[in-house]
Amino acid sequence: MNSKPSKSARKREHLALQSLGEQLIGLTHQQLEGIGLDERLFEAVSAAKSMRAHGALRRQKQLIGKLMRNVDPEPIRAAIDALGGEDKLVKKIFRESEEWRDRITGDDPDALAALFDYLGHQNQALINEVKSFRSATADKFRKQAKRRIFREIHKEITTKVQNQVHNI
Repeated sequence: MNSKPSKSARKREHLALQSLGEQLIGLTHQQLEGIGLDERLFEAVSAAKSMRAHGALRRQKQLIGKLMRNVDPEPIRAAIDALGGEDKLVKKIFRESEEWRDRITGDDPDALAALFDYLGHQNQALINEVKSFRSATADKFRKQAKRRIFREIHKEITTKVQNQVHNI
């Protein structure tokens, strides 16, 4: 019986490593440094980020795949998964901030109090922005106030989520 993996299995494994390496190209320089890549792999990924010619980029991706064979892929997978989780969290905070802004600037008179209950404290700057939104008559000023309300809500929810993450 042959204990060696088949040629097809090895090729699938190499292609999976190359695909994982290609995901590194989409990360920022700071994120790459946080992963702690092998020096040659880090340089190859950094070089690929600046390549625009299709053929050169394809060859660079193959090189990255080849270099990936010499490193443990699990820490890299875990780091990419964690960064993906951060992305989802950022989107969730943004979506939640939009929903609160729409409730507060809509017809719900209790929305601001509900937000403060959710946050666990009041925010005077947000109260002032809501007052300026409600007193504004021109669409231009209402839109500007809505943006400021969103920024204030987003800041508060981001702080709340960060505090929750650090307390875990």
